[in-house]
Amino acid sequence: MHTLGRLKNQTSLVTGGAGFIGSHIVDHLIEMDYQVVVLDDLSGGFRQHINPKATFIEGSILDHHLIETLFEKHRFTYVYHLAAYAAEGLSHFIRRFNYANNITGSVNLINASVKFNIKRFVFTSSIAVYGDGASPHRETQIPQPEDPYGIAKYAIEMDLKAAKSMFGLDYVIFRPHNVFGERQNIADRYRNVIGIFMNQVLQQKPLTIFGDGEQSRAFSFIDEVAPIIARSVAIESAKNQIFNIGSDQPITLNQLETVLQEVTNTTNEVIHLPKRNEVTHAYADHSKLRGVFGASAPEISFKRGLESMWKWVQVHGAQETSNFASIELTKNLPDSWKK
Repeated sequence: MHTLGRLKNQTSLVTGGAGFIGSHIVDHLIEMDYQVVVLDDLSGGFRQHINPKATFIEGSILDHHLIETLFEKHRFTYVYHLAAYAAEGLSHFIRRFNYANNITGSVNLINASVKFNIKRFVFTSSIAVYGDGASPHRETQIPQPEDPYGIAKYAIEMDLKAAKSMFGLDYVIFRPHNVFGERQNIADRYRNVIGIFMNQVLQQKPLTIFGDGEQSRAFSFIDEVAPIIARSVAIESAKNQIFNIGSDQPITLNQLETVLQEVTNTTNEVIHLPKRNEVTHAYADHSKLRGVFGASAPEISFKRGLESMWKWVQVHGAQETSNFASIELTKNLPDSWKK
């Protein structure tokens, strides 16, 4: 168990801080008396999610000149890198976009962090690095990502280790999985099945499941994840370590559909679409995380997390979904994504 003190007068850069997980981390950092600068291009985030006490810069991590300017001006102590396009299934069909945003953009930040002597680089990787290896996934497993998104995340994990070895850049890597909660973008038709389901419920449409629905995930409520990531720079034993982070309990998509209809008090039809190329079972062991961080975030039941998100979603209403504008490969693209 560790005491997570307030770190005053420290300035942190949060990339993707207008997004779902990023905006929650910004809130926690400000509660800890950090000065926070948010860098976000608003491609997947929303201006209204940004804490008003944060300094907001609208821009891209692909703009290395902008990044150097920000590092020079603000002299960041810590970098929290969450900006990414995190659609595992779609990443097969947007390979160039995926690698540019998730690798080149990350390298721009790592370069600046080395140049300006950042104290700690916190990177949100993904459980996608494990691929379809045996679950529960443990940090000692050799990653075998099966999609370009997971490949990109693993590449940056390796790059951070190389930057530590060559330049002494300290890091903390988190591998979250299937995080859900308030502020999630329910208009994204390619990722975040809980958000997709809730949007379909609001629109009184059938719930859509790829395959037989027996693929399993451990869905993680945001309040179990964001506080730990935010406080990680205060934990010396977390330095230069990799941690799985999220829920322990896997459920199938069929079970998710049942619980969600109970929470939303609906009985929508369920349509099973043709199976797509995806990992069948994905959940992780969190023993290492608990050993270092202890009980630094509350345990929240899956149903309670769904209820909390559903209340937020009802207030904000249904969202129109749209196709990704820059599909690079249409071969083997699921038919439901072509429409």
